[in-house]
Amino acid sequence: MPQPVATTEKQVTGDLYAEVRTFYARQMRRVDALDIEGFADTFTEDGEVVHSGGERQRGRAEMIAGMRASLPRYRDICVRHWFEHLLIEADPENTGDEDTVRTSYYTLVALTDREGKVSFQPTFTVEDELVRRDGRLLTRSRVIHRDRPAER
Repeated sequence: MPQPVATTEKQVTGDLYAEVRTFYARQMRRVDALDIEGFADTFTEDGEVVHSGGERQRGRAEMIAGMRASLPRYRDICVRHWFEHLLIEADPENTGDEDTVRTSYYTLVALTDREGKVSFQPTFTVEDELVRRDGRLLTRSRVIHRDRPAER
């Protein structure tokens, strides 16, 4: 008979889990549709993204400029971002701050060309800090780590 697995982390509510999953579904549909302004609007005004190569974008204006510069790369392809193994930690420092949520997840990006050929980008682990502003979740910080084999 299987034994239950004990956890030491505080579990988030089902409502928060569903809200975070829905937030990411909407956020990624915007980026996949190349809705640059809509995607940037899912970040706080001073939001920050640190890409796996170390490039840092601060604020929506820098994010929009960076995404616009990348648009030619996405000509004639359909992009899909897939997130999985989502971990959600509400108020990780137990400060009583119910408006901050930290998440970590794996992501896979699939590219489909006009002939239907699918290719994949390297996989990544992403760490986000989400905050609630006026009842709405927004990304305040995103750090993207390219996955690499473990050192042995």
